[in-house]
Amino acid sequence: MTKLSPLQNLDPEATLILDGNAQVKGKNLAASKLCQHCHHNEAAALLPVNTRALVKACLDQQRAIESVESRVADCILLWTFIPAPDTGEVIARGRNATEEIQARDEAARASRLYRLITENTTDLISRHAPDGQFIDATPASWRLLGYWPEELRGKPLEDIFRGTGVSQQLEETRRQLRDDGYATMTLNITHRDGSKRWFEIASRAIRETYTGAVIEVVSVSRDITARVESEENNRRLADELAHTARLATLGELASSIAHEMNQPLATIVNFASASQRYLKQARDNPDCLDRVDDGLQRITHHANRASEVIKRLRAFLRKGQKRTAPIAVNDVITNVARLCQWDAEKHGITIREQLADPGPVITADPVLLEQVLINLIRNGIDANIESANERPSRITLTTTVTGARETLIQVTDQGPGLDDEGLRQMFTPFYTSKPQGLGLGLSMSRSIIEGFGGFLDAARTEQGGLTLTCRFPPATSSRHKPVHITETPPHD
Repeated sequence: MTKLSPLQNLDPEATLILDGNAQVKGKNLAASKLCQHCHHNEAAALLPVNTRALVKACLDQQRAIESVESRVADCILLWTFIPAPDTGEVIARGRNATEEIQARDEAARASRLYRLITENTTDLISRHAPDGQFIDATPASWRLLGYWPEELRGKPLEDIFRGTGVSQQLEETRRQLRDDGYATMTLNITHRDGSKRWFEIASRAIRETYTGAVIEVVSVSRDITARVESEENNRRLADELAHTARLATLGELASSIAHEMNQPLATIVNFASASQRYLKQARDNPDCLDRVDDGLQRITHHANRASEVIKRLRAFLRKGQKRTAPIAVNDVITNVARLCQWDAEKHGITIREQLADPGPVITADPVLLEQVLINLIRNGIDANIESANERPSRITLTTTVTGARETLIQVTDQGPGLDDEGLRQMFTPFYTSKPQGLGLGLSMSRSIIEGFGGFLDAARTEQGGLTLTCRFPPATSSRHKPVHITETPPHD
């Protein structure tokens, strides 16, 4: 065994002396410790498997060969082979590079994963300076914005994200990033090719460790144009369905409409004829003029009543955006009850009102709310008819304000009720127990009530009928006065 010099024994790196056949002739203290660390008694086991070829190349070429890797158990060693031409030996110096190589491999894997994600993701990932200028972007920028990453670098956000109100949204987002470190926004922008796009952008601020100042912003931008257009189409379809339902309901209420209009018109004709007669007698009997004046007042009253009926029906049929406002619920109940009364009376059904005092106020679209209540009342009428009870029956309309300040509108019938399966399915679209029904009325009614922030549900009564309950959240404070629906004057 070749004896190493004291200097080599002080070397912190493992040193082996190899002959021309790659046999170990000596080792320093660091090599012995490395053997123990790697759980090997023989130092030769620490060397690369091709050590013989490396030694020969080192001696033949008279040059050092560096960074040759060997793996022993869970250790990764790096060796350098240095020729000693005077003795024909080779000095092999090795070190434990396990942590260094593992970190390098992990970084390489992370880099490959990052490239894989950034080069293939459909979302745009971008880095920005605090003022919004692009620092870098992924290749998705070409598809989403019409710019290659190289074109974006150094450009302000306002130059790329162009559209109505975009500048204000970007300024608000900068404020949120500064205060909260995170922000999301939805932008309607103009693509480089001139097309309109909807973007959903989530951004996070990168802060300086000690001062907390924003030094960079990372954003992920997603094109949600297809989703927004789909939602808009769904809204339009819902409006069309709602309008169709209003037309269908109007057809079912034809008798009620005829009665509502015939009553004031017939009264107008009677008072007009009487006024004509009194007017002819006025020359001989001046007192008749007082009767003419009274008749004209009554004609005016009933003409206004007919006008209100027409206005209500026109509002019921009108298409357009929902217009929500604070509404006096009791007024709506009374109005709808009068509209449905004639249809109910034909079948010996009485509509009874039990209204809270003071009357509750909710925020809703009065036309859509009337539509819901008409649907519920007509369902109650059909249920009462289905029960085939010869005695007079009734439908009860109730308004209540709970201790939690919720407003309840309840429609209770005396029909046969539903079993458990019927209760579960009754609000499902196209589910119906009526031979001529479409099964859309209750489903659409629940959707409308939910659109007001409320909920529509049903429960059996102790007598076997059903109670349909519209539940509305507590009314928020408003500077606007509630809308009072004009009541139809009572029948003469």
